[in-house]
Parts: sequence; C-alpha cells; structure tokens
Amino acid sequence: MLTTWFTRTFGVDAPILGAPMANRAGGALAAAVTAGGGVGLIGVGHAQTPEFVARAAAVARAAGPFGAGLMCWALDKNRATFDAVVAERPDVMLLSFGDPAAYVLEAKAAGAVVGSQVNTLDDLRIVEAAGVDFVIAQGSEAGGHTGHIATLSIAQQVLDATQLPVLVAGGIATGRGVAAALAAGAAGVMVGTALLASGEADAPDWVRERILGARAEDTLYTDLFDRAQGFDWPARWGGRLIRNEFADTYADATNKKLRAVYDKTDPTHASVYAGEAVELITELRPAATVVATLAADAERQLRSVAGLLGG
Repeated sequence: MLTTWFTRTFGVDAPILGAPMANRAGGALAAAVTAGGGVGLIGVGHAQTPEFVARAAAVARAAGPFGAGLMCWALDKNRATFDAVVAERPDVMLLSFGDPAAYVLEAKAAGAVVGSQVNTLDDLRIVEAAGVDFVIAQGSEAGGHTGHIATLSIAQQVLDATQLPVLVAGGIATGRGVAAALAAGAAGVMVGTALLASGEADAPDWVRERILGARAEDTLYTDLFDRAQGFDWPARWGGRLIRNEFADTYADATNKKLRAVYDKTDPTHASVYAGEAVELITELRPAATVVATLAADAERQLRSVAGLLGG
C-alpha cells in the first residue's frame, strides 16, 4: 500500500533499497532484498572483480529488479568494475563518493536508473549537474563510509533543495524510521545495517555476533581501517564501524605501523562496518523478512498518525 516514485519506477511493493555494502552485499543478499519487496544492490568495492560482478548479478537478477553501487573516486583510477556492471544491464546503478559525470550517460544507456549518495549540498549540486535520476541523502549515523551531517539534518536540506526524488539513509532499521522518511517527503529509504544479521549477507558468524551484541555507542567514525589497509579513500569520508581491540590499541599509530600489524583475518582486528542503528538489530532474520517487515510496520505507523491532521 506504500506508493512512491520508487515503488512505481521499479514495480515493487516496498520503498526500500538495500545498501551496496562492499564485501557484505553479494548476489544472495541483493536477491533476498528484492524478494522481500524492495530492490537489492550488489556492493562493488576494492576487493570486487568483474568476475564477481557477473556471478553476483546472475543470482540477483533471478529475483527481479537489482542493481549495484560503485565508488566514483575508485572508478576514476580503474573503471573495470563499472564496465562489468554496465554489461549486466542492472535496473539501478549508484555512483557515489565523487563526481559521477563521466559515467552517468553510459549507465543510462545500459537501461539503469542512476542515483548518487550525497552527504552535503555541494555533493547534491555536483550529482545534479551530472544528470542523475535520484539522490540518497546519507547521514552520519550510517554504517560504512559516510559524511559528517546527521541524517535528519541532511535529509531536510536535500529535500528542500532538489526536485529529484530523494531516498534517505543512515540509522534506519525499523518501520518507524521508514515512516519518518516517507512522511518528510522522501520516496524511500536505503538500509544496510538492518540487513547485516541476515543469513544472506556475506559474513562469517562472528560478524553477526558482533552485530547482535553491539550498542549504538559502540560505533566509531574513523579512517583508521582504510589507512591500515592502504585504501585511498578521500579524507572527507571516514567509515562508521563497531569499535574493536585494533581500534583501541592502534588509534594513534602511524600508517606504516598500521599496515605492518593489521590482520583482516583476525576478528579482533577486522573491521565490522555498521551504523548507529545496530542496537536495533536483536535477532537473526532472513533479509526478505526484514524488508517486508520494515514496509508493513511503516505503513501501520503512517496510518496510526493520520489522525494528527484532524478532520
């Protein structure tokens, strides 16, 4: 019963986009999000290859509309994964974290609806000029790489400043959060952390245990893990993750020291990117159930407050 630009455009029931979490959102998670009524995205980051894109797309496509999310600053150095995604003719492409102008026309020519995550109004102006079809106002509560402005603030700024359809991301993990975004004028939401405890996420069991045991105040916004792994993320984007022993021990270490001691196979070292909504994740649930429940609860929440408008 929730009808927005997003549901009409993609022919789905839930105005929910699955976040393209690199190393977590593969074909199985994207397919499960779509099966739940939303649109699933494949995360295409540092470690992904064209071969991964082809395999994941084959799985995701079987469930219905799907897409992929890529990082513009990385594509500017190597566009092999962009070419691989375009070849799969996805329904959606997210081109975020940089200027997407060099890629938008080709993505649209492949049949994709093109969006960008934005963290400031300057970001918004850049992606509008590039010709994207929609934007995602991503707040600092989000897990993974994000900006510095809180979700409610950046959502209001972007909704007031553009005529493009707007999705909201950052800290949304219940129907109340979805309803709040829709009531503010958004066409939908993007969720990531809410999906991390699902069996379809590409994650070992210890990651799910960390997700289920974490509180909002356990999250940390930092570039420490990018520096430890030698990733060239632009300085303006840190990442929100669950604080661990590595973060506490090496908070003040030099880049050289970080790279020498970091072990991504060690659970006390490895990054678990998750947002402040992590405290709301209290049980293991299939991703399709998560998405369907978010939509159903949002609809009930919106109906329950309709009376505030009076007669």
